[in-house]
Amino acid sequence: MFELKLLHTPELDPGFIPASLWNQHYRDLAYLCPDAREVTLQVVRPDGQANTYRTRLLPANLAYAGYNLRYCERLVKMMLWAWGGCEVRLSGAPEIAAKLKTIYSPEGERAFDWEFMGQRVFLQPFSVHDTLAPECADSGEPAPAKRNIDGCRIGFDLGGSDRKCAALIDGEVVYSEEIKWSPYFESDPEYHIAGIQDSLERAAAHLPRVDAIGGSAAGIYIDNEPRVASLFRGVSAGDFEAKIRPLFHELKRKWENVPFVVANDGDVTALAGAHVLGVSEVLGLSMGTSQAVGYVNGAGAVTGWLNELAFAPVDYREQDSPRDEWSGDRGCGVQYFSQQAVSRLLPASGLPVPAEMPMAEQLEAVQSHMERGDQRAAAIYRTIGTCLGYALAHYADFYRFRHLLFLGRVSSGEGGQIIREQAEDVLGDEFPSLAPTISITLPDETMKRHGQAVAAASLPVLDKQSASTRL
Repeated sequence: MFELKLLHTPELDPGFIPASLWNQHYRDLAYLCPDAREVTLQVVRPDGQANTYRTRLLPANLAYAGYNLRYCERLVKMMLWAWGGCEVRLSGAPEIAAKLKTIYSPEGERAFDWEFMGQRVFLQPFSVHDTLAPECADSGEPAPAKRNIDGCRIGFDLGGSDRKCAALIDGEVVYSEEIKWSPYFESDPEYHIAGIQDSLERAAAHLPRVDAIGGSAAGIYIDNEPRVASLFRGVSAGDFEAKIRPLFHELKRKWENVPFVVANDGDVTALAGAHVLGVSEVLGLSMGTSQAVGYVNGAGAVTGWLNELAFAPVDYREQDSPRDEWSGDRGCGVQYFSQQAVSRLLPASGLPVPAEMPMAEQLEAVQSHMERGDQRAAAIYRTIGTCLGYALAHYADFYRFRHLLFLGRVSSGEGGQIIREQAEDVLGDEFPSLAPTISITLPDETMKRHGQAVAAASLPVLDKQSASTRL
């Protein structure tokens, strides 16, 4: 029933089954089947924000049961990690909803997702229902924060080895600074709090007043609260809950309750890219230690979606696809679009790079071979590019984007160009109607100079009335 023929087989990963083609084949079968059912899937947040995916499902009989479950479960997984929610709702297929309740449970295959989305991110029990949420309108793109440049603003970007801050007056940078710090293994939350406050005070010293503050940091931020963030990995669970989670609310109070917004660094990168390119509908994808993603919608706004596509499936092989060591799931983005992908493909490439070498050094070795024109290194990049082309078609089912901003250490040098060209070839041959709508851009020095801190400063919407009282 499912004999997919790829026009581009990944050179070093020939068993790859693209989610985009698998889903396309399934939908073609469903639309041709007279007994197919209309189904609606939702992921819902505790505040009622919902995102919806409508599709058709093959009949509920034994011949199609496995395909129906595979189709819906992989869609749900993608929706959770792209959009975010702790309720899954499915109408039109009660037998699938019942199975999803078992799969997404403390003892089920997706126990990691159950715990992560429920207890860690949204602080609510995770649940699955066989009806749509009552009185729950589809939110589309929640909590938009556009790029705003008016007034006296502070922006900050919290990295693992430095924290950056900038002061802006009506969009003009009047001060910027980068300060070394080492937050990862500091157990005292006061270290993090004092460091961030210090950066804000340094920037404020160069402004006549502070009208708004915006920040960028790696992790998941909901309602200006870090829910999952590697910067605070050294802090105990108790201190995280008591001191770190309310951190930015406390800072806002210290700064006279000026508009204060903190966003995921991937979203801020996409926002910076959108500004430099002068466009909207941007998907930013960084291939670094992991896969990081940010999104700017058609209104030029970040949305508050999770965009954690490192955990989202792109390969539908059921048995021999690579397993993510954290979530335990197979075929997810991090194994295809990060330094982990390079390391995974090394044995098949035949390059003489020691398996025990750290991943960052393995990537450097591959890049060195690429500089010398070694086709074994080029094969790694061609394989990643092929997988990316198919994945972009899959992502287009969930994001409206016209521009892909391609970043990260894996994108550096000639290898990045190979990845881009290969992805464009896949899109052009397999998805000819989609290909002309997506342009892939690697950032130039102009884009890199438009720093995270400067872009973060544009996140808050300035309260004109409140600002006038601070003049």
